[in-house]
Formats: sequence, C-alpha cells, structure tokens
Amino acid sequence: MGKILAVCVSAEKGTPKRNIGSANLIAGSGLSGDAHAGNWHRQVSLLSYQKIEDFRGRPGSETSGGMIEHGCFGENIVADGIDFRSLPVGTFLECGSSGETESERAVLEITQIGKECHSRCAIYNVMGDCVMPREGVFARVTRGGFIKTGDEIKILKDALYRVWIITASDKGFAGEREDKSGPVIREIIKESGYVEAGYTLLSDDQGGIENELKRVCDSSLADLILTTGGTGFSPRDCMPEAVIAVARRLAPGIAEAMREAGMKAAKRAMLSRAVAAIRGSALIINLPGSPKAVRENLEFIINELKHGLDILTGHDSSCGG
Repeated sequence: MGKILAVCVSAEKGTPKRNIGSANLIAGSGLSGDAHAGNWHRQVSLLSYQKIEDFRGRPGSETSGGMIEHGCFGENIVADGIDFRSLPVGTFLECGSSGETESERAVLEITQIGKECHSRCAIYNVMGDCVMPREGVFARVTRGGFIKTGDEIKILKDALYRVWIITASDKGFAGEREDKSGPVIREIIKESGYVEAGYTLLSDDQGGIENELKRVCDSSLADLILTTGGTGFSPRDCMPEAVIAVARRLAPGIAEAMREAGMKAAKRAMLSRAVAAIRGSALIINLPGSPKAVRENLEFIINELKHGLDILTGHDSSCGG
C-alpha cells in the first residue's frame, strides 16, 4: 500500500503540472481540470516518489533551478510506497481515504508503461534527461472519485470490470414509462463488484441500437454491456437482431443458461430470444424487460461472467477450471 503525495494538473499540454492537493477523478476521462483528460488510454499519469528522489540525487540536479517539484515531469499523481514501473499493464489501483466505503474510492487501470517523448521538457533541456518516459505509467479511470494528498493507494488483486446498461423501450424513450429494469441491473452489478460505466435509454429501433453498441464497444467504454428489453415476440422487439448484426463472435451458452434458469420459475422463459455475443474485447448480453426476470437471469450468471471477462480482456490466459 502507498500514499498519495501530490495531485497535479495543467491547463495546457506540454506544460509542467502543478500540485493542487486534491481533485476529482472522472470515470472514462481523467483528472478534472487537466489538459490530458479525455476519452483515450492515457487519462492519468503516475510516478513513484522514489524515482523523483533518485533523479534529484543525480549530479547536476542543482542546476535545474528548483524545477524538480511534483508535477514537473508531467505526472498527475505522485505516490510513495509503490513502484508503478514494476506493475504490468492491466493492474488495477484503488485510491481514496481509509474512511470511505469501497464504492466511493476511485479505481485506475494501468494501460501503458513509459512513453516516447516527442517534445523535450524544461528539465530535459537543463539535465539532458527526464524520468517520465522510462518510469512513468499511464492509466484510465475505471471508477471515479475524489482524491487528495495523504490518501491511500493500493493494488487490487482482481480486475474491476466496467458495465454499460442499455434499455430499449419505445414508451420509456418517449417518457411514457419509467425504466424499472435498469436500476435492478445497477443494483446487482454494484453488489457483485462491477462498476457502472454508463447508461443509455433508446427506442426499439434496430439501427439506433446497433450504433450505440458499436460506439460503446469500439471506444472501449465498457467491458460488459447488459441490455434490457426488446427480446420478445413483438414486431418492434429487435434487440437480438441488433446484437447479432454487430457481433464478431457469439456466446450462446450464456443465453441458454439464462433460459434454463428462467424456466424453473416460469415456462414462458422459453419464449425469450435473448442472445450473448462478443465485439472486440466487450461482452454483450441481452436481459429480459421485466425487473423480476432481469433479477432472476442476471443473478444466475453474474459471478461466472468474471472468468469469461478475464479471458476476453487478457487478464487471464487460462481457460482451466
């Protein structure tokens, strides 16, 4: 476990960051107010305190004119007690106050180790070197939260997967009906250790659903997409068709398991046309439209999905039991 010593931002890229002491980490974006925040893989940069201290101890560092301060290498977070450079891509870090609940602490996923430096910083121009390209790591924000100097930062043993919820309902989209299934999904994934990445309410329009599925998958906004609604026999029900249209591979066992479990409660579960499929590194699963059926189906499969996601996202290369 480590401790955060600095939280740094800069208003413009290519300029040193300054330690502001605290900031919000925004899921899918980065540090609030930082120029490097955005929908990409290097949302947050981290540097170990010991690497900075080692650099300060080098001959010639006294000629840097006091420039070696937190943020001067372009790092967002400086922490003591963790060697970020030794951690593999895919490692998850949790940071926040010890008094906060688990769901309130921010989570980062390391996405890149080091980087090529295209423009020389002020320190490099003086010292002829900079530690960030070698020792810095980069991460995306999996779960948002407020962080400050003095907060704990620790390595999580298990991956924290991001879930996007899509509800398909003509009446819901028109504001004529409340979406009661989406909140049930939200409750179950939170209890099961998943993180909600986003929510979309759409009409039963196949083209619109396909576009949204492509957007979430191809932009790497989520690891798991759970849909609700549109799996029945109504002429407007088109969720399975939309998923099949965008899928690269099918995962039929998941839908078969849900139907089998549902039939123990009601034989009409056989009428579900739900499918499960893969696009890129995201898993898409259709759930029914009713809150009761959503709970029965999702609670039956949710714990087993993590192993599949471990394989799909590269966090585990073994398919063994």
